[in-house]
Amino acid sequence: MDSAPLLSVLNEDLLIRILSFISHDPDRKAFRLVCKTFLRVDSFHRTHLRILRPEFINTLLSKFPRIYSLDLSACPQIDDGAVAMLVGNGLLPDWCRRLKRLVLSRSTGLKSAGLEMLIRSCPLLEAIDVSYCWSFGDREAAALSFGGSLRDVKMDRCLGLTDVGLAKIAIGCQCLEKLCLKWCIEITDLGIDLLSKKCRELKELDISYLKVTSMSLRSVSSMEKLEHLAMVGCGIVDDEGLHYLGKGCPSLQALDVSRCDRLSSSALAFLINGHPSMLQIYASHCFHEFPTKVVQGLKDLKNLKTLILDGAPVSESLFKIINFNCKYLIEIGLGKCKGVTDKGIFQLVSGGVNLNILNLTCCSELTDDAISAIADSCRSVLCLKLECCNSVTEKSLYLLGLHCSFLEELDLTDCFGVNDKGLYYLSKCTKLVCLKLGLCANITDKGLYYVARNCSEIRELDLYRCKGIGDDGLYAVSSGCKRLQKLNLSYCSEITDRGIECLGHLPELSDLEMRSLLNVTGTGLTALATRCKRLAELDLKDCANIDDSGFMALAYYSRNLQQINLSHCSISDVGLCMVMGNLTRLQDAKLVNLYNVSTNGFEVALRASCVRLKKVKLIASMRLQLTPDIVQTLRARGCRIRWD
Repeated sequence: MDSAPLLSVLNEDLLIRILSFISHDPDRKAFRLVCKTFLRVDSFHRTHLRILRPEFINTLLSKFPRIYSLDLSACPQIDDGAVAMLVGNGLLPDWCRRLKRLVLSRSTGLKSAGLEMLIRSCPLLEAIDVSYCWSFGDREAAALSFGGSLRDVKMDRCLGLTDVGLAKIAIGCQCLEKLCLKWCIEITDLGIDLLSKKCRELKELDISYLKVTSMSLRSVSSMEKLEHLAMVGCGIVDDEGLHYLGKGCPSLQALDVSRCDRLSSSALAFLINGHPSMLQIYASHCFHEFPTKVVQGLKDLKNLKTLILDGAPVSESLFKIINFNCKYLIEIGLGKCKGVTDKGIFQLVSGGVNLNILNLTCCSELTDDAISAIADSCRSVLCLKLECCNSVTEKSLYLLGLHCSFLEELDLTDCFGVNDKGLYYLSKCTKLVCLKLGLCANITDKGLYYVARNCSEIRELDLYRCKGIGDDGLYAVSSGCKRLQKLNLSYCSEITDRGIECLGHLPELSDLEMRSLLNVTGTGLTALATRCKRLAELDLKDCANIDDSGFMALAYYSRNLQQINLSHCSISDVGLCMVMGNLTRLQDAKLVNLYNVSTNGFEVALRASCVRLKKVKLIASMRLQLTPDIVQTLRARGCRIRWD
């Protein structure tokens, strides 16, 4: 059938409906490249935009009339001046009037004046993410307080934020429903108390790693609409805090108390007794004992969906109670738990429980019998983590391949019972998206061929220290796994330039680790750089035989690189200056022990990139060799310097 009449039948309404079913970015790109009509439909349909290069911001925003979600986290040069140009000095641009969500994560060059300008210019703004803006403090919080319509604020690692700034947000943004204060270590009980009194609509709160006490939980317990509370690593909070929560927070559905060292399991039992409708409990590395009284308390959690107990001692009685009572459980975390046995797993999964996600990391007593029970009873399992389960063999992979056709994520790191035959069986799990085979010493290119041939949906593949993997294996991966985005080849010593050249056939590859590949030279890196244009993160540590020719190609072609590790490489002054100067999106660089680079070379390279760098790692001795001027310049622009 002629394509022209067919396209004429597809009106814009139909095309918009078709486009709504396309979620994968490369597929959407292929859609808009068909013709001008398809491009126009995509432009009209698009509501979210992630800007990669700041120079294109105004042009792109003018092309997409329905954008209401904007991500500027990948733009290294967003500062007050750039914001002034974006929003203009007169009439507000149309995109400002409709913007509802804004991501400014790691925008360390932005200050309070620019942030206030953005907030005031976007009257409908409901969600903003300023996480990892380390220098943000009370002034920036005051700027956020002008967002009266804000409902979702993320401020992870805004290290300068104190109770004063939090008070301004609480008073100015009383419609808040979600607030993340993770690692805002200057916040105290006083700030949380005011927040609880002013933000009565709050549904989700993250106070992880704050130096708050149980008095903060006393304040939190008065929040009648709070559904999700995360307090990971709050080491000062004790049982009294959970008692407050047990008596309050009537809407609480999810609680994360992981790594809260001063809590006892009996306090958790008290909280469970007060909230029998809990859906999610995260208590990783928190409890050193799990008495019968606490185990019995789980009987009340009839609707529980997620239970994470990593690092806790468990017993068969716990698994019996979960199996009999928690019929809606879909996720369980038992990583590094003592007492996890084949019999316990059988009691957990047999019957009515149909788990989708199981974390059994470092449960070394498990054998193929446990995996057999999982494969037989949990046929809809999506994620299975078996790292360091050394008794797992090819029999387990046979059963997973036979029964678990929906499996998407499998972690077999350091399972030395895994071999090529096992990968042949596993390749029947054709929906695999993430496969981790690091430290599996008995797999070779042959096994990787089986996986690559059948598992075309794989996005992440970890082959860390797989000594049997070489160029032929990478050829198979590059031929079969065209959607691969993340690949770890570190310490795979058999790989040469030929294997790295094969990676050029992976159009979506964005994250590559290739530490200590001593058989790779500038030729291989050149081939990689010229073809993998989406590469955003690259780890070349200890690749000692790559010369400047490879780094020059990287500087010229890999313009989307955001993170790079060049530690212990043979790069020269010229090569480093080219890389740091030309890669206009580079934000994170590790530059330790570059023996062929002089102090002057470091100075020039850092000056060439100081406008956009947000993190840099240097050897400690450079602290005395670099001029104070360059160090001050980097810090003034929001760059964090780590001296190794």
